[in-house]
Amino acid sequence: MGAVILKSLFEEQILMQTGHLVAKNDYPEANDYISSYVRSEAIEDYISIVREAKAKLTVPVIASINCTEAGSWVEFAERLRDAGADALEVNVMRLETELFADPAEIEAYYVSIVTALAGKGLPIIVKLSRYHTNLPMLVDKLRAAGAAAVTLFNRSYQVDIDLNREQLIGGEVFSHEGDFTETLRFAGVIRGCIPNVGISASTGIYTWAELTKVLLAGADTAQMCTAVYKQGATAIAEALKGLRHWMIEHGYQSLSELRGRLSYGAVADPSLFERIQFMKYFNARAAQD
Repeated sequence: MGAVILKSLFEEQILMQTGHLVAKNDYPEANDYISSYVRSEAIEDYISIVREAKAKLTVPVIASINCTEAGSWVEFAERLRDAGADALEVNVMRLETELFADPAEIEAYYVSIVTALAGKGLPIIVKLSRYHTNLPMLVDKLRAAGAAAVTLFNRSYQVDIDLNREQLIGGEVFSHEGDFTETLRFAGVIRGCIPNVGISASTGIYTWAELTKVLLAGADTAQMCTAVYKQGATAIAEALKGLRHWMIEHGYQSLSELRGRLSYGAVADPSLFERIQFMKYFNARAAQD
């Protein structure tokens, strides 16, 4: 295991807790105090987790934050740096539902966060969704702004419908085996286009097989979450064991030999990374038969 990424500290959750308490408060003059107290307690609780993890673990500890207000990113980052975090994951994912929202302005907001955090003494890792017009261009802008790495991809909250009650409900929380394929594609594309940015593969990494595949595509690291929830820490040990066995079988001496061997820029025919229509796949299969 190379590092531990802690659960995200969500400013939105802090604001919701504050709102609930303020709504029950009969003394409006105390609202500012309540807001300050709830915010301070939430940050201190998270800082305690960082310090405890640093005290007990021998691997790097990466803190993660998701903020709603521009100034909060820097405030949280500095507090977590002082608490001993080795790096900071910027969980900046947002879903745009505004009809006239300009994609360029949205991406500029992402870049502005990294620019504000760069130079604060923590390596910055940007956790991205797949919902961007030109992901390689965005990643390159983030790299230029000071990001050390990107995480591909953040699994979004799922929405479902209860047909009996005819109501919106939350969907499946956990990822599934097979969900890693878009991560595989874009890890390969980003590695081929931007060789000097770190890539961490996330979503659907269950076994040594997915781990090995994303490394071959170009990821530097892979993150396991659902597998650990379902199987415990042994999922990590088993994945690493399987990876080592595969490397021995295929003659690899180190991970550096393996990483990116099948990236967009390394394969003879990168068109498989570009294909998004099944018609091409079936035509290719028909030509082989």
